[in-house]
Amino acid sequence: MYQFINTVLIGITSGAIYSLMAIALVLVWRSTRVVNFAQAGMALLSTYIGYECIQRFHSFWLALFIAMIAGAGIAAAVDSVFMRTLFRRVSHGPIAGVAPIIATLGLLGLIRAGLGLFVGNADVSIRPPVSNIGYTISGHTLAFSPLKLVIVSSAMTLMLALSLLFSKTNIGLSLRASAFSPEIARLAGVKVDRVRTLGWAIAGAAGAAAGILQTPNGTGALSPDSLDFSLLLVFGFIAAVIGGLDSLLGAVLGGLLLGLVLAFVLTYISGSLVFITAFVLLIIVLLVRPQGIIGMNRGRRA
Repeated sequence: MYQFINTVLIGITSGAIYSLMAIALVLVWRSTRVVNFAQAGMALLSTYIGYECIQRFHSFWLALFIAMIAGAGIAAAVDSVFMRTLFRRVSHGPIAGVAPIIATLGLLGLIRAGLGLFVGNADVSIRPPVSNIGYTISGHTLAFSPLKLVIVSSAMTLMLALSLLFSKTNIGLSLRASAFSPEIARLAGVKVDRVRTLGWAIAGAAGAAAGILQTPNGTGALSPDSLDFSLLLVFGFIAAVIGGLDSLLGAVLGGLLLGLVLAFVLTYISGSLVFITAFVLLIIVLLVRPQGIIGMNRGRRA
């Protein structure tokens, strides 16, 4: 019984982090129809900025806030300086559809290489802001600690804030309009390019939050070649596709579903099958419902 409960708790914690990365990917996809593989690199860079803040100010929460601001700024700069120029150059070429995706892969490599050049490849550690020792109930220690409670609470708060932003504010309406029909949005007076950059910035902030919350929950080690961030990108992308690349709600559901499935495989089958299970689940969903759990065949969802 306790093993089952622990497995569910582990899955929810991991799924919350995957959901944040999935949301970041969905935001960029909705606005530009580009799968931003550089998201992991931007999250890694933002996490390093958060690490430096922790070293200077000794506050995890301040570091989280600054990392999110930095992530937003980095993503906005990437869109306004790099992606807009690229779209203008290749918008009518034979590789217009794949060039931006390839460019984000190249940008991911550049960010990792640049970090390795400036900070070195040695591991650094981000200490948990609270205890990572599981709560004890009736003599049984749960796989759910104050740290995991902080992670789940922070992730859910950010998801709720984004949901309210998109559904209840004029900014959210502009973001949805620019994604759904940029031409009509322009006629309505929406500055589509600026709104899309705002979408990138929000995605950058969500990715930064995922990165800095994931680090103390994983190995605790941070390096330019960190495997945790590679897995975060892969699992975040799979979660986004499973949920539906056009749906923020789908990103959340996809992340939680993926986290739970992988937790049960890890606990009851074998840890060596976790990585391949994610792709098996992805293939099954694509065969049964190619648009994702929440995605639609026509139009887009908020």
